[in-house]
Parts: sequence; structure tokens; C-alpha cells
Amino acid sequence: MKTPLHLLDGFRARFGGDASAYRAPGRVNLIGEHTDYNDGFVLPAAIEFYCWAAIAPRSDRKLVIHSENFNETVEETIDALSPLAKRHWANYPLGVAWALRQAGKPFTGANIYLAGEVPLGAGLSSSAAVEVATGFALLNLSGGTIDRKELALLCQKAENEFVGAHVGIMDQFVSCYGRASNALLLDCRSLEHKYVKLPAGVQLVICNTMVKHELASGEYNARRAECEEGVRILRIVLPQIRALRDVTLSQLDEHQQILPPKVIARCRHVITENARVQSAVQAFHNGDSAALGPLMRESHRSLRDDYEVSSKELDLMVEIASAQRGLIGARMTGGGFGGCTINLVEAPAVADFKRKMAAEYSSRTGLSPEIYLSPASEGAQHMDLAENKPAQ
Repeated sequence: MKTPLHLLDGFRARFGGDASAYRAPGRVNLIGEHTDYNDGFVLPAAIEFYCWAAIAPRSDRKLVIHSENFNETVEETIDALSPLAKRHWANYPLGVAWALRQAGKPFTGANIYLAGEVPLGAGLSSSAAVEVATGFALLNLSGGTIDRKELALLCQKAENEFVGAHVGIMDQFVSCYGRASNALLLDCRSLEHKYVKLPAGVQLVICNTMVKHELASGEYNARRAECEEGVRILRIVLPQIRALRDVTLSQLDEHQQILPPKVIARCRHVITENARVQSAVQAFHNGDSAALGPLMRESHRSLRDDYEVSSKELDLMVEIASAQRGLIGARMTGGGFGGCTINLVEAPAVADFKRKMAAEYSSRTGLSPEIYLSPASEGAQHMDLAENKPAQ
């Protein structure tokens, strides 16, 4: 784990002088996958893996950004921001500056030192953590008020339009609004949200397959296009709908003859996944942990078979977890094609669960998985350098 003082040491070594420190978390999604860009419902939690940003003003109109993780520095002028090479790490912080400027938000030139703890390519939203930390830092530095909803939307705009990944709002929103010990139920159409208390005796165990997911491969954007095609066709017979969020399973069944088979499957996943999110929230409210296992299992099956975004490693990880003592539920989490699974595990069983998961996965794949334990955490914060706690 990084600390503000570690961050300040890195900043001083690179730029000299003092800086302010900010952090924004990654996330794990408990259930509700690929529903956010369909105006649906999601249930993520922020995790205690952060992107840290140290920042100090410059007297010119330049942004000089150093990444500790990539050991690289980029320098761009605020008034002439444009994407660097495709998939370059700096497009995420530069894209946020571009989006802030597009929105007319005043901010100054700055030196920024970024240090990320969120594992890259693991589906835990390292990109949103970078975006939110950068945006939060730039706005704070300029003395602007921070509307977290607006910041989340501007960070999404940066990723959609500057980076070129057509992501939904979930990742940026929970990075802004996360709360310790709670998941966040988000309506991705209205952006209404409420906190869902997580059971004290249940822990979030994240298992990294060590196979990087590559949303940039185009599969993510292709799934979004297939969903949009489904809506376009279904509106011929259901003119009132705006997104798959508005379609019932019975309506999909009734009109499936007008849809290509692959589009039917994509639509079926989204419609049933929205229902599973609502059922999971009810289970948490009722203290009914036993109901969560079947919901998570069905979510994974749907992502594997209907949405086709799983992988053999993710499927194996879920299979191994399902045989472990103390497991409440397991499923892939994130965009898919690799990355991580999320496991809800009874606290007394966690040590055994981690050991057995690592041993069996390694013996069957030759890969050594990383297994993370994280409570649900707070969203973006300004950190007190001396106290290593949120600034007042």
C-alpha cells in the first residue's frame, strides 16, 4: 500500500517541492455486469487499492505527468490536448484534463505524480481510479467545488471520447462515491444510488487469473453495438423503449423472430442480469446470504454463454471456488476475457479458501494467481500528508 508520504517522496524526487495528495479507488463489481451502458443496474464496491496523485501548480499552461508504474513522464499544453499513441497510459489523465476544459472548468498547469496500486489489466478499474484521482486533484488545486456526479460523468466522457473505450458510468461513479462496508446500488440511467450494507461476517476475495483482459481488442465495443442493434430492432415493435433496461424477458421472447440469434443472447443476458441485481440487493437487505450463491452462479453462466465474455481461466476459477468450504458465491467480475473473479466468503474460511484456490488453480494452469482481500472502501479523497488520513 502506498502512503501520502511515499507519494510525496516520489514527487520531490521528480519535481522538487511540496505537493497535495489525493487518492481514488478501483472497484469490484459484485453483480450487474455489462448492464451499465444499457441504462441498467449495477452493484459495485470500491476496494482498498488506489491510484494516488500528488499535485502542485505550475506557472505555465503545461501538465507534466509522471507515472511511477510506467516510469515515464509526459508533458502537454492544456490548450492543445490530444491523445498520444493508442493505449498509452497518459491518455487517461490527459483525457480528464481535456474533459474538464471542454466543460469550462478552470484549472491551472500542474506537475502530477501518479502511483497506482490497482492491478493493471485485471478488470478492477485501474483506469477509472487514475481518471478520478486526476480530476479530483486538478479541481482541488484550482479551488473549484467538486460535484462528484459531474466528475464521474466527465471522467467517463474522457474514456469514451478521448481514450476511445465506450465504457458505462459504473467505474467512475463508484470511484467517486464508494463507502466503507457498503456496496453501491446504481441506476445507470438516472444515476440515483443507494448504499447496501455488506454483512460483517462475509469478506470480498478477489482472485486474479493473471490473464489480462484486453477491452481494447474491440470485443467490449462490439458487445455494446450488439445491444444497441437489439434496441434499434425492438423499437420497431416496442417504440416506447430507450434501452434494454426497458425490455422484459417476455417481450424479448415474443419478438425474438425479428432478432439475429447472437443479438437475442446479448439482450437476454442484460435483461436477466438487471433482475439478478435487484434480487441480490433484496438478499443483502434480508440477510439472506444463501440466496446470493445461485444469483452469482447464474450471472457467471449468462456472461459465459449468452454474452460470451468469459474465458477458460475465469470458468476454472469459478469452478474451483464452488467446491470450497465457506463460499457464498463466485462469478467473474469486470469486462471479461480474463481478469478476476469475485468471491463472497465466510470470514472464518478465508485463509483456507485462499490457500486452496491458489494451489489448485496453479496445478491446473501453471499460472500463479494473485488473491486479494479487500473490504469495501471510501471513494475519492484528499489525504492529509502528515496523518495518512483524509484531510478535513
